[in-house]
Amino acid sequence: MPALDSLVSGRIPAAAGMAATVAASCCLLPLALIAIGVAGSGLMMAAMRYEWFTLPLGVFGLGGAYALYFLDRRSCSTAGCHFVGERGTRITLALASIIVAASLLLKFFPAWTAELLQRL
Repeated sequence: MPALDSLVSGRIPAAAGMAATVAASCCLLPLALIAIGVAGSGLMMAAMRYEWFTLPLGVFGLGGAYALYFLDRRSCSTAGCHFVGERGTRITLALASIIVAASLLLKFFPAWTAELLQRL
């Protein structure tokens, strides 16, 4: 049975990536809910008021998640142990990276992203 500290340290990067996903969803989650018809534009307006807080939180959370992931991965390769939850951590980090990147593109390049979305 793996030690408790290896179980906890293997899940910290995944939790930080999940926090970055939630923090960056201020822009994309309401947009997705509006697109599928579950919510209206009022939800989008309410979520966008807190963009000044959630967008930097998402960027810093994602950076911290990657730092913890690579730190734990390096320490496991040095010690010769098995990295617990590596696949789930990579999936969570990839999802968080896509959401944060899309949020940053929508924030800082609105004309370019609007043109790109119109072509789709």
